[in-house]
Amino acid sequence: MAKNKQDSKGDKAGKGAKGGKGGKKGADDSGETKSTGKLKGGQSINVRHILCEKFAKSEEAIERLRNGDKFDVVAREMSEDKANKGGALGWQTKGSLDPDFEKVAFELPPSPVTCPTFERVKTGFGYHIIMVEDRK
Repeated sequence: MAKNKQDSKGDKAGKGAKGGKGGKKGADDSGETKSTGKLKGGQSINVRHILCEKFAKSEEAIERLRNGDKFDVVAREMSEDKANKGGALGWQTKGSLDPDFEKVAFELPPSPVTCPTFERVKTGFGYHIIMVEDRK
């Protein structure tokens, strides 16, 4: 289970939950290896985000997630990302994302949209609430 991270404003946004797809020998369903407890080093992640220009709006989105709303539903209703696909960014590789976003995203364990493990990070685009669905 991932520990909560802090963004540049010092807030905590994570929700500890295991989930996602595992199945490889030596790994549990969170993407952590059983022997070390560290995330497997994937080069690609299937990632979603909720983008909010204002901190207060990101707080509202996080509160909805903590109250059990599905990540993709909150993303469709609250994200200011014009793509509006439930926050889906698809498969992304290292080096293809904003550096601050990428640093947080590649540290998150995989989780399902119904019970996401997520973190908030501030970039030049605004506040991103990030979850990872899978890694390879």
